[in-house]
Amino acid sequence: MDDPQGESDAESRWWVELRHQVAFRCKGFNSGHIHAADERYGTREALGPHAVALFFAAPSSTEPPGFRLHTAYRLFLAAPESEHLVALLADLTAIAADNIAHARSLGRSWHPLGPERSMVNGGDMTLPTDAVYVGAGVSTLDSADGSWRQIASTLRSPSGTGSVRSAFDLKGQCFALLVDGTAIKVDRDPHARLGSSGVRSSKPLEVRWNPLWHNPHHDLTSQGDADTRQVWHHLGALHELLKAHLPRRWQG
Repeated sequence: MDDPQGESDAESRWWVELRHQVAFRCKGFNSGHIHAADERYGTREALGPHAVALFFAAPSSTEPPGFRLHTAYRLFLAAPESEHLVALLADLTAIAADNIAHARSLGRSWHPLGPERSMVNGGDMTLPTDAVYVGAGVSTLDSADGSWRQIASTLRSPSGTGSVRSAFDLKGQCFALLVDGTAIKVDRDPHARLGSSGVRSSKPLEVRWNPLWHNPHHDLTSQGDADTRQVWHHLGALHELLKAHLPRRWQG
């Protein structure tokens, strides 16, 4: 499935389902990221506050939407170079560009999942041969409550009120860009009021979309503070590089 141009109802349903699945996968990824970081906090294998996910879709006759979403991700060990999300994304983009150029110089084709110079270390490390790239995202443990470094230390400090807080109480954020131009922002809050998903999308999350209704998130990547916009910008650079390099039509 390529970018929708004058898409049919079936294509519209395909993309709406993909957006929902990516948002759901982001929430789970961020939650798992937080719990893994909490478990490994203070050890030699401590995790950094940011992670990157790559999304792929493969046709599947057993799945209701006709495809299966695959997610590969990269977790980073805690280190100075993994503390700042914008710098981390810029470094990854430069590395990916170098990998593409290196493979081309040898007459080969590079893939971010390897086997050579893989960019991931978890998730779906092996893809079906007909899987196509559909987007990229990031998970960050920094939230409105503070940086991961600040929050993680408070979990291990005595509370003056006697209340106990754990990783299950922590918020998190995800950003995702899809090949059809969709931007998705997920603010994961375990204590959000019922019915509040924390998901914002620049494109419809419903098949029957009222064209007269103004989507307040249609320019999502331009919203937020300067730091947030920088994250979108640098995630966009990585995404556009992979989008141009990897096939986006069903193969086979």
